[in-house]
Amino acid sequence: MSSSSAARPRWADVASDASGSGRPLRLGLIGSGRIGAVHAANLAAHPGVDFAWIADPFVEEARRLEARYGAAATDSAERVLEDGRLDGVVICSPTPTHVDLILAAVQRDLAVLCEKPVDLDLARARTCRTAVAGASRPVMVGFNRRFDPSFASIRQRVAAGEIGRLEQLTIISRDPAPAPEAYIRSSGGIFRDMTIHDFDMARFFLPDIVQVTARGSNLFSDYIQAAGDYDSAVVVLTAADGEQVTITNSRHSAYGYDQRLEAFGAEGMLSAGNSRPTTVRSYTSAGTAQADAYEPFFLERYAAAYRAELDHFLQRVRDGAWASPGIDDGVAALELAEAAVESADTGRTIAVGSALIHAGGETAREQPNREVSSSGI
Repeated sequence: MSSSSAARPRWADVASDASGSGRPLRLGLIGSGRIGAVHAANLAAHPGVDFAWIADPFVEEARRLEARYGAAATDSAERVLEDGRLDGVVICSPTPTHVDLILAAVQRDLAVLCEKPVDLDLARARTCRTAVAGASRPVMVGFNRRFDPSFASIRQRVAAGEIGRLEQLTIISRDPAPAPEAYIRSSGGIFRDMTIHDFDMARFFLPDIVQVTARGSNLFSDYIQAAGDYDSAVVVLTAADGEQVTITNSRHSAYGYDQRLEAFGAEGMLSAGNSRPTTVRSYTSAGTAQADAYEPFFLERYAAAYRAELDHFLQRVRDGAWASPGIDDGVAALELAEAAVESADTGRTIAVGSALIHAGGETAREQPNREVSSSGI
């Protein structure tokens, strides 16, 4: 989609000047829930942002953020999108609204940062991707973990060849406690809701995943099982050159929010452990090297990642370069999630990505996943 002639003057002064910054970008926030509040704080604190709007049909939540940060509250996303001076929107509304809001923003020549997932329905997400393929402004999907300083450092060092060829990637993600029952029932299931972050992290290191083998279990939560979902899962991904990715997920962890990553290569290993509020250690008769508990949940654990994500989005708006992760990444992660659901349900390994092209000459993007063989993990 190309920008209209009326829209061009609005964008003429956003590019970075010699000092590294143009005028502040005028942005609106759609959604004022838990994630919306994180983005609101970051938008308000950023010197390169004119934080103009907060929209939520539950307008009292938006007004609470308005009182704190000064952006105007409204119950209408349409009112935000119709602001002719707006440069972009951050979308944190419920998942079923994402596609319509992305399309409405792109039609108005606005830059978009949308929380994951694009949609829970793969066909609808693919249709959205096609519709925004010609967008003149960045459309970015909020896989914020790519911007975690430790994970990003490992990826950079792997790319630089520090550990030789990457052979195995291990991703561990365990929540401190299960989400409420109502959330679980509408979440799309563990693979689409939780593991999708890990699928994107796997692709961050190894973009061409060709096989998915997943197993799910019900070990501790009756209401998760009643919802037809798993509370625990293990996934093995195989990349095009045989590299292996192992993902371990659980909806609970007695010792706190467990987020770890290990990259193993021919010449060494890089690992990132869990973060804590402080680095203090206690040494007494009761024990040694006793530390603070891990960060309680993702809002604290990934605070720096959310800030870096916003920095990246703003820079892409200014320089016009391709935003990453983009809509293609959002769809690709959902394709892996769908394959994991199929694998867990059938007990089979599922071919995805370029493996479909090699198997039958079809375009992998628009074809359903195919079973490869029965396989255990």
